[in-house]
Amino acid sequence: MKIFFLAISLFLVLISCTDVKSQKNIVETVNKTDSTTIKHIFNSALSNGQCYQWLDVLSNDIGGRLSGSPEAQQAVEWGEKLMTDLDFDKVWLQPIMVPHWVRGKKEEASFIVNNTKINVPICALGGSIATLENGITGEVIEVKSLEEAESLGEKLRGKIVFFNRPFDDTLIRTFRAYGGCVDQRYAGAMVTGKFGALGVIVRSMTNNIDDYPHTGTMSYGDLPENEKVPTAAISTKASNLLSEKLKENPNLNFYFKQNCKTLPEAPSFNVIGEITGSAIPEKFIVVGGHLDSWDIGDGAHDDGAGIVQSIEVARLLKLNGIKPNHTIRVVLFMNEENGLRGGKKYAEEAKINNEYHAAALESDSGGFTPRGFSFDKNEKNHELFMSWKSLLAPYGLHDLNIGGSGADIGPLNDGAISLFGYRPDSQRYFDYHHAETDTFDKVNKRELELGAASMTSLVYLLDKYLE
Repeated sequence: MKIFFLAISLFLVLISCTDVKSQKNIVETVNKTDSTTIKHIFNSALSNGQCYQWLDVLSNDIGGRLSGSPEAQQAVEWGEKLMTDLDFDKVWLQPIMVPHWVRGKKEEASFIVNNTKINVPICALGGSIATLENGITGEVIEVKSLEEAESLGEKLRGKIVFFNRPFDDTLIRTFRAYGGCVDQRYAGAMVTGKFGALGVIVRSMTNNIDDYPHTGTMSYGDLPENEKVPTAAISTKASNLLSEKLKENPNLNFYFKQNCKTLPEAPSFNVIGEITGSAIPEKFIVVGGHLDSWDIGDGAHDDGAGIVQSIEVARLLKLNGIKPNHTIRVVLFMNEENGLRGGKKYAEEAKINNEYHAAALESDSGGFTPRGFSFDKNEKNHELFMSWKSLLAPYGLHDLNIGGSGADIGPLNDGAISLFGYRPDSQRYFDYHHAETDTFDKVNKRELELGAASMTSLVYLLDKYLE
């Protein structure tokens, strides 16, 4: 009897070992298949890429595309035609109403008044009101935070409030440094206007020290009209100079003039292209970026790069003969910069139509060298995503970090969807972000194509392994 049980035990062990070996072989075969497919994706992106030439047209032929502008409408028409010409299964426009703020045609100007006039670069923040026709002049109060400004209260009356909190250069991830400063740009006027400030100037949101002011959106919150004050960004060099001059003469004056205004809301569109899924077409994977940009550059990195990379994802899938299981939607969102109307509208329509979105990927961090992806995940998929590290690492995609995806896909978050943000190297991004230097010549062709291939590889894996 003992011999019988021993034989049975040995047989079960052999069966178990065979099963483990079989499962290992299956896993290795799957990984090899995926590895080969991803290699083909990168090869085709780097040898037969199209996104760089598309970005040339979007940046140089159309240019800055602020919501409500003629250029934004041209970009809509360009995106619709491009995806139609690429033979997407379906292309359509999703109507939205967007804010329409204009900078004005007259020159923006500013200078420090300290015995002599020292001209400094300036640009109005998006959403700001204009100054008086001849500009405004006032004494300057320098602060480092909203809390400090709030604590000064009535001392701000009749003064130009200068928010001068720089990026924390010790933070390796520059988006964290940006997040640590951007509240002063967004809410500076909201906090100081109620105390009777004359105007607000804000240090540009960049870690670079240069003469280029960086614009961006600001808000008055629920301030009444008589408490709204003109608000502008000044360059980092000008910020350092003004701070130094204030130490020498706390009573010096500052002058600035801007001619911006807010017009009635304007009609616009999200542009949506679709490749119909072969197995589960009723389930969607979204990839996209925002079509609008600020007006003082041509929006090449922010977010022309994300737009052309997203369209390239669909082209590369087709080029490599990959027939997705899910329906892949490329969404060119409108109005991320100063309202997020496009992202909100897309999510609203998806809910109305009872659409199921398995995943969404956004590219809105520039067209630099790929580093990885961030994700707000469905918890049950965490191990699955992390298991792809070995497939992605050969292409420099080492970072798979939890937290943060993208502003436009954020409204889709229903607790079930997996949201991803493409993350290229961030060290140079804020040199150009929202500045006149954000132009096509700052984008490297190979880096842009590597990013498109990285995004396509992730979409391929998501489509293959998600339900």
